[in-house]
Amino acid sequence: MVSQLETSTLAATPHAIEGLVQVFTCSHRSFFTNVIAQALRLAGQGTPVLIVQFLKGGIAQGHERPVQLGQNLHWLRCNLPRCIDSAELDAIERQALQTLWQHTKTVVNRDDYALVVLDELSLAIEFGLIAESDVLEFLRDRPSQVDVILTGPRMPEAILEIADQITELRRSQRSNYRL
Repeated sequence: MVSQLETSTLAATPHAIEGLVQVFTCSHRSFFTNVIAQALRLAGQGTPVLIVQFLKGGIAQGHERPVQLGQNLHWLRCNLPRCIDSAELDAIERQALQTLWQHTKTVVNRDDYALVVLDELSLAIEFGLIAESDVLEFLRDRPSQVDVILTGPRMPEAILEIADQITELRRSQRSNYRL
């Protein structure tokens, strides 16, 4: 005996889930753990994830040498000998950051990743290293199903206005709280 499933004669229309723009912001810089945990969990479930750290350097990485964690997570840092902590960059450093930004836009628009984390992007904007208008255009024009997480203190208001979710982490004022 052979079992056979009949398929509907109606044309099935795939419904892609709309990707979200999420912002994680905090006045201090020790909250990346929450974001990386989310990225690792999704990558472990088979979702292609890209993490881009624009202001972290020191390991001569660049987009040509991504760190690959498992099969589904690529981690990129700027090809710089140091971490960026101000707008004071020389021409080579500015070019390295722009190269990483252009590469990021290219791979996202190719739809290579379902989740893209852009770490400390607000500082790159604040330092004048990436134009806010370029980020807004990137977010608007990305494949609609791609989730994007933006991190950093002092996220520009225009980005906050288009975000689907904003998570602001604060330190507790109850420092003497004990379990």
